[in-house]
Amino acid sequence: MKKKIALVTGGYSGESQISYKSAKTIYNNLDKNLFEVYTIDINTEGWFYLDKSSQKIQVDRNDFSLQLNGSKIIFDAVFIGIHGTPGEDGKLQGYFDMLKIPYTSCNAATSAITFNKRYTVAVASLADIKVANSAHLFKGSDFNLGNILTQLQLPLFIKPNNGGSSIGMSKINDASELEPAIEKAFKEDDQVLVEEMIKGREFTVGVYKFQNEIKVLPITEVMTQKDFFDFEAKYGGKSSEVTPADVPANWKQQIESAAKKIYEIFNCSGVVRIDFIYDENKQMPYMLEINTVPGQSEASIIPQQVKAAGMTLEKFYADLLGEALTSSNLHV
Repeated sequence: MKKKIALVTGGYSGESQISYKSAKTIYNNLDKNLFEVYTIDINTEGWFYLDKSSQKIQVDRNDFSLQLNGSKIIFDAVFIGIHGTPGEDGKLQGYFDMLKIPYTSCNAATSAITFNKRYTVAVASLADIKVANSAHLFKGSDFNLGNILTQLQLPLFIKPNNGGSSIGMSKINDASELEPAIEKAFKEDDQVLVEEMIKGREFTVGVYKFQNEIKVLPITEVMTQKDFFDFEAKYGGKSSEVTPADVPANWKQQIESAAKKIYEIFNCSGVVRIDFIYDENKQMPYMLEINTVPGQSEASIIPQQVKAAGMTLEKFYADLLGEALTSSNLHV
């Protein structure tokens, strides 16, 4: 019998536009011989399923079910395709845990920690993963620009502490640019991360678990026409990716080893994408961040890596759902 899968998309943040693109790719590549797929749009107006006649059917949030043609649809699992809140920060994961519905992403605790860039680098640092020096600012709290510039060396990256897709992010080379960059980031979030720039080549790698084994997808090198990898670079055609990356064997081994260690330390589930800068002088990779719901649109990196690994997205997504259904993300 086919498993009933809820593919959740949308979200409450500026990343919803990316979520809809990801959901389209996921839906088109979910094996309809194995799964009955229902796309659920979770947005600020409500939680809805759009049926074949374009009628909006409201989701019953008491048990995350649908009433269709006089029948109640109960889902076997959820494929999470929401970038940003509430799909990437642990909120939906906690909700599904309470309902005992398996899902394809990391658990609530891991999602909440990794959504917070500062907490992510702090936990990674404790586990001897190399990360950049940084400062953590809170809206409404006093902070001294001079102290920041004393503690950290220019150039600096200033970014909203929560969220992804590089919205609200800046790179500064001069002290006079710090205050406006912080103000820009605070428009997106109540917390801001100020981080030293690590000079080197940028790599990103997908990591997932299948049959209780942590697997690493082919590494991608990210190159941008812009000064750094911001939203326009990611989604506006201002970047290029090489998959698999052309790297020395020892770099590849170091990045893959670090990626597996990070996946294990953070108790990840499903597929995550981990970003690194490789410092050629120090001959080691520095972790930038962990994306627990990485993009799946046609422009996204994970689909490129899956193809480079010799797999189809249909097989890959079926494996992710199979892992969720068998090992089950239930933490209650």
